[in-house]
Amino acid sequence: MDEEFAMDDTTQLLDSASDFAYHPGVQNDAAAKEFLDRFPLPVIINVLQTKSDLPGLETALVTCLERIFKTKYGASLIPHYMAFVQVGLRADSQEVKCLACKTVTCFLEHSDQGASYDVDLLIEYEIYPLLLECLIDGNEQVATASMDAIKKLAGFPKGIDIIFPDNNSEATHLGNLATQCSSLGRVRVLSLIVKLFSVSRSVASVIYKSNLLTLLEEGVSNTNDTLVTLSILELLYELAEIQHGTEFLSRTTLLQLLCSIIGNSTMETILRSRAMMISGRLLSREDTHMFIDESSIKTVISAIDGRLGFLETQDTDECESALEALGQIGSSIQGASLLLLSLPPAARHVIDAAFNRQGRGKQLAALHVLANIAGETRPEDKMNLSASAEENLRRLIYEVASRSSKLTPSGLFLSVLQQAAEIRLAGYRMVTGLVARPWCLMELCSKQEVINIVTDATTETTKIGMEARYNCCKAIRKAFNSSKLISDPAFAGIAEKLEEAVRRGPYLARKNVEAQPVVMTEQRF
Repeated sequence: MDEEFAMDDTTQLLDSASDFAYHPGVQNDAAAKEFLDRFPLPVIINVLQTKSDLPGLETALVTCLERIFKTKYGASLIPHYMAFVQVGLRADSQEVKCLACKTVTCFLEHSDQGASYDVDLLIEYEIYPLLLECLIDGNEQVATASMDAIKKLAGFPKGIDIIFPDNNSEATHLGNLATQCSSLGRVRVLSLIVKLFSVSRSVASVIYKSNLLTLLEEGVSNTNDTLVTLSILELLYELAEIQHGTEFLSRTTLLQLLCSIIGNSTMETILRSRAMMISGRLLSREDTHMFIDESSIKTVISAIDGRLGFLETQDTDECESALEALGQIGSSIQGASLLLLSLPPAARHVIDAAFNRQGRGKQLAALHVLANIAGETRPEDKMNLSASAEENLRRLIYEVASRSSKLTPSGLFLSVLQQAAEIRLAGYRMVTGLVARPWCLMELCSKQEVINIVTDATTETTKIGMEARYNCCKAIRKAFNSSKLISDPAFAGIAEKLEEAVRRGPYLARKNVEAQPVVMTEQRF
């Protein structure tokens, strides 16, 4: 840096940079220009390079520059200082490295998506290989900032060519990079692949064609290091949440690998739990059956069913994870049908646990799962299942009731709604889904205590509880008004209660709430 940009006394710069960096609210273009008119970028960069050891100076300048480059004016200056971005990416300071990564992101965010010359500038200064070095060798903040910059680069057609070179022997090829670095570096590369996978379906397709998903398969199948395997399973969970995740993951052996983990009793419990949750997430969407054949889904259900059979008398995190996985699968019509029609039906574990008060966590999870299977999360026209699946659902609930002291489903429902708030909330969801069935409506209407609870606006004290109770009440009224019971004089009282409760809404506890005078005996000493 030329001597003309040197600064002997940095006190004023430090004070001004701190004020700018920590000023509340968003700094605009005018504020950024005013600051840089007083302290030009070359001066700030020179101070960062020569006096970064002064207490608090580096942090203040880095935070200040980060806010400047987030403005349109600040970002417009970045192309003229790309050489210093390059130096920043190679800096020893993790703070400066992180700033350099974020500067690349700001540059790309303010770039015209069709302007290939902006990407050419990154190529000219070899920015992408340096970002990969930051990903592998930087601290957690630097690695995250690097991933964000590379993800932004993937939004450019020319950027995709840089990230996914045709030549597999390129040093920057993610497959080569993953095999040559430490276990932490490998997990970071896999994390980058997952981030890139989420950019778009076209980028996901490139990742699949580049055989980069095989890195995840290898990571899952190698269970020698529990922490690494768990990290990769967490990445798979992220992949499963991406809209087009199921489509591409279905073409790999990942589902089979997950099943082998679920069925392996020698595995760590946490690995089995995560494998079940990922499988449930993958199979939760309505379009799952377009990409995954029914036999594969049945294999997953069978593996989870086997674990639940082993954990039948336990109230553990693994048991809850298994139930939640079934709940994910059962949220779609096809999944719910398979849970009820498998031999033996995997849904039996759910229904048994939903009405068993021996394990609170297990019962809570099972009630939410039963709500999913019953269609509480599905549109109204997709709540009911096939005739055989519906018959099995009804039969399983009646069988559990007959083995209990309550004897009838209505007794089971009442028992759930009389428990603590958390259980009641799950109970409302369950009833909201089940009441679309005529047999369930009849059971509910045969138990006046159940109707009293769902129509009483004072039952719940939290917003989520009030809304769940009200939704349940609306669902019962809708089912009632669509049934033959509406013309039966014996149920006129129930009809009136339901109508009044729905009219009041979820929050109004009393018809008229007025201030009342309080008369008290005077307190004398």
